[in-house]
Amino acid sequence: MSVLKINDVSKIFPNGTTAVDSFSLDVADGELVCLLGPSGSGKSTLLRMVGGFETPTSGAMTIDGEDITYVPPERRPTGMVFQSHALWTHMNVFNNLAFGLKLRKVSAEEIRRRVEGVLDLVGLGGYGLRSVTQLSGGQQQRVALARSLVLEPKILLLDEPFASLDQHLRERLREEVRDIQQRLKITTLFVTHGQDEALSMADRIVVMRDGRTEQIDRPDIVYRAPLTPFVAGFIGSMNTLEGSVSNGVFTAANFSVPLPISNGAAILCVRPEALEISVAPQGGHGTVHRVTDYGTHGLVDLALRDGVRVKAMVSHPDLFRLGQGVTLHPKAMAAYRNDILVHRTAAGDSVVRQPERQDA
Repeated sequence: MSVLKINDVSKIFPNGTTAVDSFSLDVADGELVCLLGPSGSGKSTLLRMVGGFETPTSGAMTIDGEDITYVPPERRPTGMVFQSHALWTHMNVFNNLAFGLKLRKVSAEEIRRRVEGVLDLVGLGGYGLRSVTQLSGGQQQRVALARSLVLEPKILLLDEPFASLDQHLRERLREEVRDIQQRLKITTLFVTHGQDEALSMADRIVVMRDGRTEQIDRPDIVYRAPLTPFVAGFIGSMNTLEGSVSNGVFTAANFSVPLPISNGAAILCVRPEALEISVAPQGGHGTVHRVTDYGTHGLVDLALRDGVRVKAMVSHPDLFRLGQGVTLHPKAMAAYRNDILVHRTAAGDSVVRQPERQDA
């Protein structure tokens, strides 16, 4: 059993910058939790504190009930994989992996067994005598992962390990890492700014902003039910309309939709895949500005009145052309006021009011 508990941890640097602010999180045994947020949100600083490479200003961290807050990195039951690989280029693959075990006075036979076993696990069986400089970027990242796993840590820490790789390799490696993590059932804390990585790999996602938690939930909940406008806009593509509510109707530009909340300013968010559109020969809510065909689907960029722009995902992009009038039909939406979710409509529950036609 390997449980990580982070209790009310803060980090304030000497220049007064607060990188992490009163952060708390429990990571269950065998769980993979992603810390997701923009640059400067505090996610890497938090991970480095768990790994022992930064010291918290306040708060505490425990692994299986043992306080590790001020334990040095080499004495923590954690293994960290960095974005830069951090491999020793003067050593071959075997010695890169064996180095930490030698420091722990592990026998030569046990070192050989564990190194060969973990190389097989990451798909590099037989690569022990290779120089790390002869490996591709993806292979080097596998070695970096193997170097952490060979120490048999209780907690695996991954700091944007795929950021320097190309898209195709990144997608393949994240699937492999997730498979390895599930096979070993190792508790893992993963830092990324890539939404796709978080959505595809995590058991839970922690969305961070300015050192604090915006939302902690399963990936499907974070995507479909974001609690704040920041989460709504940061996870995936989102149409955000700033408008006002009057007598149960939200209006922005010349688009309006029933919204059962009190009068006043509000923000309406609709995913492109939840925004159906239809051709409107005589006017409509907006006009087609651009059509992009991705093969599997199309994305229609729409211009509403007052310079407002929205996007709709369609299955037949060939049905729409530049300058064409369209009407919007949101299937699901969420409304926010003062950074708080105040209303959410599931698919099939919303009814859109048609815009009034204005004759010349």
